[in-house]
Amino acid sequence: MGTLLVVLASALWGFIHSLTASLRMKEAARKTFGVRVMNGYRLFYNSFSVITFLPILALTAWLPDVPLYTIPAPWVIITLILQLSAVIVLIIGVFQTDVWSFIGLSQIMGRPSEGIIVTGGLYRYVRHPLYSAGLVFLWLTPLMTLNRFVLYLCLTLYIFIGVGFEERKLIREFGKDYLDYKARTPMVFPLPLRSKD
Repeated sequence: MGTLLVVLASALWGFIHSLTASLRMKEAARKTFGVRVMNGYRLFYNSFSVITFLPILALTAWLPDVPLYTIPAPWVIITLILQLSAVIVLIIGVFQTDVWSFIGLSQIMGRPSEGIIVTGGLYRYVRHPLYSAGLVFLWLTPLMTLNRFVLYLCLTLYIFIGVGFEERKLIREFGKDYLDYKARTPMVFPLPLRSKD
């Protein structure tokens, strides 16, 4: 029963998260509240996503749970180093996309993002390095329980579904430029033999 609640809560969060990120919802908000209010939409979206995810974390911790496995020493040191590396990659990836626009503060100050495709740095190797790093961080958790496993499975599924929606938006926005970038750059997992030109 507990794992079903985690699945349902994750599915509801994923649905609302995708809905608020959609171009249709943004357009409806623009028509309802006006263009000036839309400068705060990105900040609202990010804040709303984090706040609404906190109850899922609490639910995962609060529900009855059973351990699945623990990574023993010395291997746990390797997984912790890799998790730390994933956090560093996340931070670098956010800064490479203009951190203030990513958070939504540039838009609040009336400086909208420039609308360019970032293809350098980490984005030279994968189109979605933030998702790559997030997946590494999740799945290298040293102590895996049933609730965590179910939550991580839901988040992984959501990431891959969400990438599809996100890429459709990017193709609509950037057209052939994004299609060319997509053709030469892997989605989430870097492929060392792919051309980076």
